[in-house]
Amino acid sequence: MEKLKCIIADDEPIARQILESYIKEISSLELVAACKDAFEVMEQLQRNDVDLLFLDINMPKLSGLGLLKTLQKKPSVIITTAYPEHAVEGFELSVTDYLLKPFSMERFIQAVLKVQKKPMSIDSVSISPKEKTENFLFVKSDKKIIRLDFESIYYVEAYGNYIKIFTDQMILSPQTLSDFLEKLPEYFMRIHKSYIINFNKLKLIDGNQVVLANDKILTIGKSYRKQVLKKI
Repeated sequence: MEKLKCIIADDEPIARQILESYIKEISSLELVAACKDAFEVMEQLQRNDVDLLFLDINMPKLSGLGLLKTLQKKPSVIITTAYPEHAVEGFELSVTDYLLKPFSMERFIQAVLKVQKKPMSIDSVSISPKEKTENFLFVKSDKKIIRLDFESIYYVEAYGNYIKIFTDQMILSPQTLSDFLEKLPEYFMRIHKSYIINFNKLKLIDGNQVVLANDKILTIGKSYRKQVLKKI
C-alpha cells in the first residue's frame, strides 16, 4: 500500500511530539515535516507532494484556518486543536476531521481512516513496531495523554484490561502488560505474569523476590526465575 505523505503544523513542541509518535505507529503514513507555523507549511507544500496535513488552529502569525483560506490546492486536512468552537468553520473549509486535544490513538486512527476512505476497523490498521531509539513514550490515562520517560518507571503491574505504571506516582492505562512490554527498551523484563520491572531500578534479589530502588518488593514467578537470573 502506498504511504500517505503527511505534515504536522503545530507551534507546541509537545503536541508535535505526540503526533510524531502516533504517525510512527502507522505503517501507511510517512512524515515529511513537522512545522511550527503556517509559513513553514507553505514552504513544505511547495517543495513536496503532500497527501495529509495535521493542522493546529491557534498558531502565531497566521492561524491554521487562515492558512487553509490561502491555499489554492491543499492536501487532506485533519484539524488538531483544543478549541471546539472552530469546528463549523473548519468543516466549511472541507477538512476531513476535527480532533480535540488531547485525543487518543484510537481517535487518531479513525481520522486517518477517513482520509484513506477505507471501510476498516481500528483493529485492522497496520501498526509498525515501535522504534526503541527514543527514551520516552506517550500513554493514555483517563482523558489525558501523558509523556512517560522510560527511566522514571520502576515497575508495571497488570490490572485486568489495564496496567498500573509506577513512577514517583501511579498511572493507570488501558492496555495489556504484554502489549506494553513490546514498547519498552531491552532493560525492561517480565519477572511474573503480573509484573514488568526496570532492571536499571533493581537493587537486589533475595530468594524469589526482587527489591527495587524505591524499596518495593516483588515476587519472581517460578517460570520466570531462570530468565531473570540469566539476564543478570
